[in-house]
Amino acid sequence: MKRRTFGKGLMAATALATSFSASMVLAADNYVIGFSQVTTVEPWRVQFNKDLRAEADLHDNVELIIADANDRTEKQVADVENFIRQEVDAILISPKESAGLTGVVEQATDAGIPVFVLDRNVDTDKFVQWVGGDNELIGREAGKFALDQLGGAGAAKGTIVEIWGGLGTQAAHDRANGFHEAFDGEDGVTFLLDQQSGDWKQDQAYDIMSTALRNYEDITMVYGHNDPMAYGAYLAAKDAGRADDIIFIGVDALPGEGVTWVANGELSATFLYPTPGAEGLRQALKHLKGEEVPKSVVMGTEAITSDNAGEILKKNGL
Repeated sequence: MKRRTFGKGLMAATALATSFSASMVLAADNYVIGFSQVTTVEPWRVQFNKDLRAEADLHDNVELIIADANDRTEKQVADVENFIRQEVDAILISPKESAGLTGVVEQATDAGIPVFVLDRNVDTDKFVQWVGGDNELIGREAGKFALDQLGGAGAAKGTIVEIWGGLGTQAAHDRANGFHEAFDGEDGVTFLLDQQSGDWKQDQAYDIMSTALRNYEDITMVYGHNDPMAYGAYLAAKDAGRADDIIFIGVDALPGEGVTWVANGELSATFLYPTPGAEGLRQALKHLKGEEVPKSVVMGTEAITSDNAGEILKKNGL
């Protein structure tokens, strides 16, 4: 597709001094890249954008345009449609939910714009690449930790409150499925709630946990699909005077929240969910330069407990 150009430093001032062919080469090396972010309210999304901007700043030939969907699928669809009308060179998108963004991803691909899907996936393969963490792997690792805390395989006993992320996101289902694998055949362990969604938000998880505390006298563990929800559950239990008797596990491991809460003893563990923004941009630039890129790039995880939380905080200046 036709490449767009934009001013960088003395580019505009020197354009007249270059030959026509040289200026065409220059134009082909510059890229306008649109990024559709689902929301900037969640701390993990804030870090996501920060990492992406930092990577973009390393490339003088990249103009990055970020659109915030304000946690609304219809707004995110409109943002991507706007990128298509602008004829950007590539689109990065981190969908709010899979089904609702599938059509516009296909629309961009059909328009000849390469699309890179970051974090949550869509229900199509009409994109160049998906980049993100392995949510099922994270769930399995969290499940192994939880099983060990409850007594180990074949001997585990306890009750678990699981607080889901958005029910319409594959990430939530993967984190649940991986976690539940650890408890297959464990008759001594009971899950108390049926897919209660906190929509990834601390305040909603607080409300879910408050209700659970009223309904159940015995709660051994909470598994939140992200750290803010796990922490919201902790705060509810603390307000009820029951936090000391419950194990809290989260996901994300941002230094300023999940890792800090583990270091403070408020969460027992969190599991790293790396942000894919920087890697997504690097992959997009490779593709735009004509290099082959894989259909998917899977990022790893790490367990953060009281054993390593302090070290991680020191590395991050905290």
